[in-house]
This record gives sequence, C-alpha cells and structure tokens, in this order.
Amino acid sequence: MDTTILIIEDEKDLREILEYNFRKDGYRVQSAANGADGFHLLGQPSLPSLVILDLMLPDMSGLEICRRVRQERRTASIPVLMLTARSEEIDRVMGFEVGADDYVTKPFSVRELLLRVKALIKRAGAPAVPSEEVRFGVLRIDFPAHRVWVNDEETVLTALEFNLLRTLFVRKGRVQTREMLLNDVWDISADVTTRTVDTHVKRLREKIGEAEKYVETVRGVGYRFAGMPNEDTK
Repeated sequence: MDTTILIIEDEKDLREILEYNFRKDGYRVQSAANGADGFHLLGQPSLPSLVILDLMLPDMSGLEICRRVRQERRTASIPVLMLTARSEEIDRVMGFEVGADDYVTKPFSVRELLLRVKALIKRAGAPAVPSEEVRFGVLRIDFPAHRVWVNDEETVLTALEFNLLRTLFVRKGRVQTREMLLNDVWDISADVTTRTVDTHVKRLREKIGEAEKYVETVRGVGYRFAGMPNEDTK
C-alpha cells in the first residue's frame, strides 16, 4: 500500500501506538510531536494521503493547523482527521468549520480509527461521477479533476466537500435527507450526527459563493440541489 499517514500528536505513547498499528495495516507513516514539525513534513515534495491531527499541541492549536492546511492550495484537499480529548459538541463544530473531514475523541478504538481513515482515503481517491466537466449556471465542475469554478474563478474544496457537492449535484431536483447524506457521503455513521451534515453544507455554501443558491434547504427534511440553474433561485 503506497499510502502515507502523517500523525501530528504530542503524546509519545499514543503516537507510537498509532505508528505501529498503521504500519501493521500496510501504511507508510510520518509523525511529528508538534505543529512546527508537522508543517515541515507537509512542506516536503511528497505529501501525505491523510493527516491525523491532535487538537491540543504544545506550540499551536490543531484548529489553526487545520485552517492553514485548508488555506494552502497545495495541501487544501488532503483529508484531515482530528483526534482529541475534547468531546463537547462546540469543539466538534469548530473542528468541522475549519475544514476537518472527521473528528474522533479519546479514548477511542484503534480499529474504528483505522476504518475511518480507510473511508476518508477511499473518498479522496474515488473516481468522480459523472466523468466529465459540466456547467450549471455560474457553477462549473470538472469531475475527473475534482475542481470547481464559480463565475470562472476556481474555489478549492476538500475531498469531503467535493463528494458532498457531487452527491447533491448528480441527484439534483431530489431531496436528500441528512441520514441519506451521512450514509452516502460519510460512508460510516458511528459518532457522526446530522449536525455534521449541516456544518459541512454551511461550509460548502460559503466556499461556492454565488452558487450557494443551488443548494436548497428543505426544512425538516434535508437538502436538494436545484433542478435548473434559475438565476433567480434563492
């Protein structure tokens, strides 16, 4: 398996446990005990396939690291899984709002973590459907390249955000419940709530700007991508 996991975690024992289990599962592993060393590894020519990021590090917040990863075009699409002892809902929401793709609280099952990582990597590398570039009003999507433009200005989405947009788009005109989106976009449902869907839809709308009007809220049910690119759609 030619897949590299970057672990940014300051607890030495936990870091070594994760390194051992991921290597045993066939992954290449890089690790850092603080944010500065983590950024150094992210600056290398070969990027990791996924980052496991502790929320509380000695030199900077994991939230800030995730935010900076998403701001850099070179690293913006790398899946990020936050690993932390902070389990309050507000902490989860903040993690998702800065661009985390998943959030696991300590203590946790190593086996579950491995499954979550596999799901994230699978989504990031999954072939796009449909397999061509399409235009829909002010929105242009290149499915094979996982690229999106609004009014011909490119916006960078995470792998999960792109998968969410793709899922809504290919089912345009049809209501998607939050439960359907959890099952089809997130692959697994353990410890993931419908609030997760709302948070990611909010981030997706913010990123696609004027095209946010195509992602309609169906109150009490879920979301629907507009059937036609009516420029009067709100």
